[in-house]
Amino acid sequence: MIDSREESLEYFWYALYVKPRHEFKVLDRLTRAGIETFLPCIDRLRRWKDRKKLITFPLFPGYIFIHIRRIPSDIIKVLRTDGVIRFIGFEPRNPERVPDEQIYSLKKIMESGEGIDPYPYLREGRKVIIKRGPLTGAEGILIKKKDTHLFVVSIDILRRSVSVKIDASDIEAIE
Repeated sequence: MIDSREESLEYFWYALYVKPRHEFKVLDRLTRAGIETFLPCIDRLRRWKDRKKLITFPLFPGYIFIHIRRIPSDIIKVLRTDGVIRFIGFEPRNPERVPDEQIYSLKKIMESGEGIDPYPYLREGRKVIIKRGPLTGAEGILIKKKDTHLFVVSIDILRRSVSVKIDASDIEAIE
């Protein structure tokens, strides 16, 4: 049995729901407060009548990931941050942890610079791990769409996923 004092010293990833279109402001406020944050973003070309511009958008609009201890002072510090609405969890007032491997895999995809697209959330399917290339060590689901293989990482708590094209020979199944 884990002593609650020991658990409180460990840092875990959590997902926050924030005010619409306030992701970058909340990210800045939390970072300035000394909280480790992660906001996966994608660049999209936006067109107006007179110009085109590359705009950075959150990959999961309305959500930010934070790395904190599960102690009241850390939780209250986050909840008092302007723009934060609530922690994501299946039970009220009980934040659900985001598994480290999901954050690790999502970070690997973001760092790879590959063409990233939001993807419908997948629960079923075979789990795989990337065994070579820039995504080595990332875990996700392999699917085939037409003649292309896609590597999909799902963030269960958000019920959201992202995909990236992958060579099927670079993966191996996880038992």
